[in-house]
Amino acid sequence: MAKKIRWHSERILSLSAMTISFFTLIMFTYQTNLMSQQNYLAILPYVSISTANNPVDNTFSLSIDNFGVGPAIIESIMAKHKGESFDLSDFNDEVLKFLKTRGPELDSLKVISNSTLDKGLAIPVNASYNIMEVKNSQKDYQLLTNSLNKLLEDGFYFEIIYKSIQNERWMITNNTQGPKN
Repeated sequence: MAKKIRWHSERILSLSAMTISFFTLIMFTYQTNLMSQQNYLAILPYVSISTANNPVDNTFSLSIDNFGVGPAIIESIMAKHKGESFDLSDFNDEVLKFLKTRGPELDSLKVISNSTLDKGLAIPVNASYNIMEVKNSQKDYQLLTNSLNKLLEDGFYFEIIYKSIQNERWMITNNTQGPKN
């Protein structure tokens, strides 16, 4: 014989309270997930490598641009050429110093500015970090652009790994259109 459940106002009230609490928990979890996604997108760096090549002014520059909404922190830079891999830190984090080992003719560059890409370097939002630049010298412009083109034809490849302030990591290379996770 089945026992009959009696519905009192106290039971109805407690069951209603438990149901409302359960739905509140579901909504709270959903809102927390949305806030986490919003926080993630609010600090997302988006880095790209850009070149400016102006043969009329004999200007060539190579830079890293951050078009994201959070700072990009450089973790490492690797280069590959003719089957060998190189860590830029072995060259005091200088791209030009590395390039000179692969193209010794670059030692004769005179009118060039260059910067280091140290581990931990933070590139701010909407900022560009100039890696190297040649300007106002036809000889140096020709030497640099010809050497870089030759290196690329020989299979020169590089990758930059960077992270956000929440330690999410991405990689960009000279062969990709955008960052890869």
